[in-house]
Amino acid sequence: MTTVMMQGLEQSSVELVNPLGESDVLLVCEHASHYIPDSFTNLGISQAERLSHIGWDIGAADMARALSSMLDASLVLQRYSRLLYDCNRPPSEASAIPPLSEVTEIPGNKALTAEQRNYRVERIYEPFHQEIATQIATRKTAGRATILVTIHSFTPVFMGVNRAVQLGVICHENNTFANSFYRGARKLSHFDIRMNEPYGPSDPVLHMVTRHGDEQQIPNVMLEVRNDLIVDDAGQQECATLVAETLNSLT
Repeated sequence: MTTVMMQGLEQSSVELVNPLGESDVLLVCEHASHYIPDSFTNLGISQAERLSHIGWDIGAADMARALSSMLDASLVLQRYSRLLYDCNRPPSEASAIPPLSEVTEIPGNKALTAEQRNYRVERIYEPFHQEIATQIATRKTAGRATILVTIHSFTPVFMGVNRAVQLGVICHENNTFANSFYRGARKLSHFDIRMNEPYGPSDPVLHMVTRHGDEQQIPNVMLEVRNDLIVDDAGQQECATLVAETLNSLT
């Protein structure tokens, strides 16, 4: 098992889209891919489970690409399934490599050695976050501002409970930019838009915007779009347009 789990992550964890984008907005999609290398044998789960929302944020990458084009913004995508490593979690969080996702057991994530965990941290988490830090530092050196926007999607039903919210604006209470985004989006849209739903600061979901936004004193917001709204191109374009128009109204 150790041999199998210590190979297969040679592909870079980062895809950079529109690196020369002129927008102040820097887009990030941590859960863009459901890719699990063959050497990990799907972590012991079925193909259907890997392709479901537990394996990635359905529609989020394509919506982020559309938004990148609309804004002329650079976009950093993560190229592995979050079941291998969830880049919106620090290495200290057990849920960064989840042995259980909702009700689905992930056999390939159980009883890992420290060496096996560190292999994923070093090959997935660290290069991904280093690319974001580099993007921000390069902008600062060039005298450019940065607004960090992370794109996620969530399932309409969670643990048997229906979710009415369609767009969640996720942030710490004192995040003035995110609060302004929330107010602006509500003026422009018929969607059910809520602050800190379906997740909030009490959930371990703010690692990305805290590390690269709050701690660097950079305006930031984490967006959660209900995934039934962005399963096709029309929905992705509609939601991307709302986000683009809202961001443009704030900058």
